[in-house]
Amino acid sequence: MKRVQQYGVEVTLDPDTAHPHLILSDDRKQVHDGDVVKEIPDNPKRFTWYINVLTRQSFSSGRFYFEVQVKDKTGWLLGVTRESVNRKDEITSHTPENGYWTLYFEEDELVFSDDPDVRLPVRAELQKVGVFVDYDAGLVSFYDVEARAHIYSATGCTFSEPLYPILSPWLHDGGRNSTPLIISPVNQTD
Repeated sequence: MKRVQQYGVEVTLDPDTAHPHLILSDDRKQVHDGDVVKEIPDNPKRFTWYINVLTRQSFSSGRFYFEVQVKDKTGWLLGVTRESVNRKDEITSHTPENGYWTLYFEEDELVFSDDPDVRLPVRAELQKVGVFVDYDAGLVSFYDVEARAHIYSATGCTFSEPLYPILSPWLHDGGRNSTPLIISPVNQTD
């Protein structure tokens, strides 16, 4: 963990990319589904089909790492995506082939989206997920921060354009999934 945490970066959510359902905190570190579609101007950067949001920061080389608190959520998605992904239409899946390297949690299933999906053992009380990317080596890795354990790595990835961290708090689900996803400061553990 210490090895990847040294590449911690400061990222903030970009309201111009946020699906109209999403509510961002004033400090742009938290996001949840407000369960209401807000009347906001559309722009080419905004997701209108999936309830996703990107960070303002993108990365085109080197290594970077960020952490997101997922505690008390019944569903979520996070990882990285390439700049040119389709933000307006339905896609078959959030796979590397479509420009997404993401982990999602739903109904007690933890999955890396791929073709086919990679189903992973669910860790009890997964509270915070770390995402590490080595752009030049074509590597995306996910970590259980509290347990200091590796969850999954996608290797041999080909990146040819800027990558953005992506978060989706998923649907509100009648209040069952109203807790926000929170971008956390990276505190290097011993």
